[in-house]
Amino acid sequence: MSPHRLAALPDSRKRSLENRRGPQGSSILVGAQRLVNFSSNDYLGLANDPRLTVAAHQAIEHYGVGAGAAGLLSGWTDAHAELANALEVFMARDRALLFSSGYMANLGVVAALADRHTDVLHDRINHASLIDAVKLSGANSIRYRHADPASFEARIPNNSARSQMLISDTVFSMDGDLAPVSELAAIAKAHKILPVFDDAHGFGVLGNGRGLIHAAGLTQEEAPLVVVTFGKALGTAGAAVIGRADLIETLLQTARPFIYDTAMPPLIAAATQRALQLVDEDPSLLHRLHQNIAHFQRAMDAAGLPRTQSSTPIQPIMLGADELALAMANRLREAGFYVRAIRPPTVPEGTSRLRICLSAAHTADQISGLVLALKRLLPAGDIKV
Repeated sequence: MSPHRLAALPDSRKRSLENRRGPQGSSILVGAQRLVNFSSNDYLGLANDPRLTVAAHQAIEHYGVGAGAAGLLSGWTDAHAELANALEVFMARDRALLFSSGYMANLGVVAALADRHTDVLHDRINHASLIDAVKLSGANSIRYRHADPASFEARIPNNSARSQMLISDTVFSMDGDLAPVSELAAIAKAHKILPVFDDAHGFGVLGNGRGLIHAAGLTQEEAPLVVVTFGKALGTAGAAVIGRADLIETLLQTARPFIYDTAMPPLIAAATQRALQLVDEDPSLLHRLHQNIAHFQRAMDAAGLPRTQSSTPIQPIMLGADELALAMANRLREAGFYVRAIRPPTVPEGTSRLRICLSAAHTADQISGLVLALKRLLPAGDIKV
């Protein structure tokens, strides 16, 4: 954004950074104020789990802090290989390749597998990283109506001479709704289109922690490439692309965000592997999360407050106007709750909202307190479902 465009940006659209003092959790310290935190993607409450801290400390003692190089130079360690192998087993897929972030993983996949000779069909409200990846690849961008398989199929060009790719989030990060992945995959298969699913907000949350692709029962043939991220439910950082061996080998050889990026720190790989083990072995984490989702929804219904039908930890309160969303975020802060207002361009015009994010670490009292505050501070008629 140029300085001129920034000067023209209304105050209701300006963003700001706020320093958190101390660890991530169900309550956080912002400045001098302790707030119940509903603005975190730490869905399983693992970001400050002592078991991950121990794994990270042990890795620091063994490997030091930084990877020190790209993976194809000297940055790849036993910790990286062990995490990749654990992901392959956990997800029952051929291979996994690690990236330093979900953004880099999405850029890497699309840039490696699509070019100006490729038609890329993608959901209108996909994550910014997917939209940017298509732009940077130079592919022919074709956007279909949100979560609409019929629109996807209707927009497929009748041009067998070009390669074609489908890209979709599985759980949409601002709405919490689910992509119709089974229907999309079936259409893609019928038209010989390569599907790529970004399961960032489904991984660790749905399908016994294996994500929406697993929950939908899609095989590797039906979903040959899945992107999963670690900075949400697993509480660490980084990402992986998991799937068919030949496609992962193509990424290893040609994906610039993998080849030229410094590998994730070994301590992150080790902590992530420990988080993955906990998800696999401790079903109580997911049970508590889904209990909390159900508790929030019951409390909203009992309070007579409209809500969306999201089955995920993402529970948006749709308000419409930027100013109302900002005002409500400020009122909630005064009441002891940390909820950030989400405004365009992150979401479409006229859909500003409070993005409530639930965690396994929240208590029932914290969730009930939030709903009571919403009922007291926000007229039900202001919520747009």
